[in-house]
Amino acid sequence: MELSRILSAEAVVSQLKATSKKRLLQEIAQVAEAVYALPSREVFTALQDRELLGPTGMGNGVAIPHARLAGLDGVKGVFVRLEKPVDYESVDRQPVDLVFGLFAPEGAGADHLKALAQVSRTLRDPAVCAKLRSSDDPNALFAILTADQASKAA
Repeated sequence: MELSRILSAEAVVSQLKATSKKRLLQEIAQVAEAVYALPSREVFTALQDRELLGPTGMGNGVAIPHARLAGLDGVKGVFVRLEKPVDYESVDRQPVDLVFGLFAPEGAGADHLKALAQVSRTLRDPAVCAKLRSSDDPNALFAILTADQASKAA
C-alpha cells in the first residue's frame, strides 16, 4: 500500500510544538479532524486506548500511533515532525520527533496491517528519517514520504 494513498499533503505538519505524548496525540486528532473530518475527541480517545495496550513508539525517534474508527471509508494518515522530541515511552526509551498517526475503519483488518507495515518499513529507513529531520517544509516532508515509496515500488 503506497503512502500517497493514505496520506494527504494537508495532513503533514512540520515543527509541531508538543510538550507531552498526550498533547501530541491531541494535535494529531485535531489534524485528522481538520483534514479528514474525523471527530477529534473520538480519534484522541481511540489513540489513547491503543496506547494503553502498549506504546507505539518503535525506537529511533519514531512513533506510529494507530487506531480503528467507526465510520471511516478507508485508511488515513497524519504525519508530524516535532520541533523538539517528546518522551513517548518508546521501546528504546528515547524521545520521538517523527510521528505517523494511522487510522483505519473498524473492519479493515488486512488494509490496516498493510498500511501499518508500509509506514513501519518507510520510517525504519535511516536515510528517510534523516531527510525528514532535515526539512521544515510540509510539502517537502510529504514528497519524501511518498516519493521514496514510489521509487521502491518501481
